[in-house]
Amino acid sequence: MTRSRRVTESRIEEYWDWIAVALFLLLAVDLLTTLAAARVVGRGAEGNPLMRWLLGRPTLVVVGAHLVVVVLVTGFFRLLVGRLRRTPPPADHYFALLIEAWLGVLVAVGLAVFANNLAVIVLGRSLL
Repeated sequence: MTRSRRVTESRIEEYWDWIAVALFLLLAVDLLTTLAAARVVGRGAEGNPLMRWLLGRPTLVVVGAHLVVVVLVTGFFRLLVGRLRRTPPPADHYFALLIEAWLGVLVAVGLAVFANNLAVIVLGRSLL
């Protein structure tokens, strides 16, 4: 295995860690804080129309919808990683940077959503 391939494989292992963090923030943490916020201010205050609709359904449906998203995102990410493995140098480096930027945005959005939900719980209103 060439040095470039070893670096790519090392990066890919780290990317799986970061997608797990992003999914945890965007799905598990968001779900728990959204449910708590809905108890505090009511589900009508939810800004996301899809989530507002889901909040009117049984909790099992809400959790099931989140699990479907996990499966879809994980499948998409697996395809993305496969494409990175097939990308020849030096383009693989730039493709990897693009993936890193995307993961960074996902984590940042997850943290922002978490902060907003906490504001709703504590302050009774959104930061937006």
